[in-house]
Amino acid sequence: MKPIAFDLEGPLSPQDNAYDLMGLFPEGRKVFEIISRYDDLLTLEGKAGYEPGDTLALIVPFLAYHGIKESDIAALADRASFIPGAADLVPDLISAGWKVFCITTTYRQYSGNLVRRLGIPPENLACTDFPLDQLAGTAVETDFSLVAKVEQELLKLSPSDDDRIKRLLDRFYWEQLPRTKFGPFVAGVRPIGGRRKAEAIQRFASRVAQPLSEWVAVGDSITDFRMFQIVERSGGLAIAFNANEYALPYATMGLATTDCRDLLPVLVRWATGGRMAVANFVAAEEQRGGTGDRNHFHWLSGNNRWTAALPVHRRIRRLLRESAANLG
Repeated sequence: MKPIAFDLEGPLSPQDNAYDLMGLFPEGRKVFEIISRYDDLLTLEGKAGYEPGDTLALIVPFLAYHGIKESDIAALADRASFIPGAADLVPDLISAGWKVFCITTTYRQYSGNLVRRLGIPPENLACTDFPLDQLAGTAVETDFSLVAKVEQELLKLSPSDDDRIKRLLDRFYWEQLPRTKFGPFVAGVRPIGGRRKAEAIQRFASRVAQPLSEWVAVGDSITDFRMFQIVERSGGLAIAFNANEYALPYATMGLATTDCRDLLPVLVRWATGGRMAVANFVAAEEQRGGTGDRNHFHWLSGNNRWTAALPVHRRIRRLLRESAANLG
């Protein structure tokens, strides 16, 4: 039995649920892009108690202000698609005796639907609990007025205005919001990203009595780098799949492709020959080179060659994820 943990958005599904939720109201996507950049800035500065992916807590006041409900999250899940090959790869792995897990920042109302459709047992899902409807009747008019004002100020910015974004949102989230009804609710949303993803894979490893040296982790973004770190340091296999610059430096190997079934030869070699077999396979494939939008492999462990891999990851990431590819 070999265990594997997938991130959901990126490796298995092209959508970003939070981004799509914010898109349900006018200019919501732009607001989300700026808050997502703020998430990157807080992560890079190492803000105490903050984890990458906590964007899903930061957007709560805006979702509530615009009347978004849990039913809206579920409706998006019903329409969500999968990365090509995912609906074949995951069931095939399960049939072959793999233990498949999903560790995602995504809200439970969304991720629960998608993992069920893929055949991943619900107990093998770690995700963000999000009782949004409980907030509906707690906020007062002054709370909504504050959110409306901040939203208008955000819409004057671009995602590259780092200094202005930081000043505006530092004041909003850490000074103004805690004094509103939103404050305790936002503080109580604990997205599964960063260290919390690392903790989740450690919990799963303990549950199935498989050390991290036996695990494969597949991810693509800033929310995955801590999970990649502990898997790679343990001698496991951390795979950056159509990844960005925040994930690639921490991975064992990278794969840029438009079909996640291209992971299968790597996983077969991992199951039968371990890390050395994978390293040999990836080295040979890297020498051969990918074909079009498929099979671009890179061995990343122990070298600093991730920057050479980034352009093809970025190109294929954009092909599959479209506007969501801009997010950290």
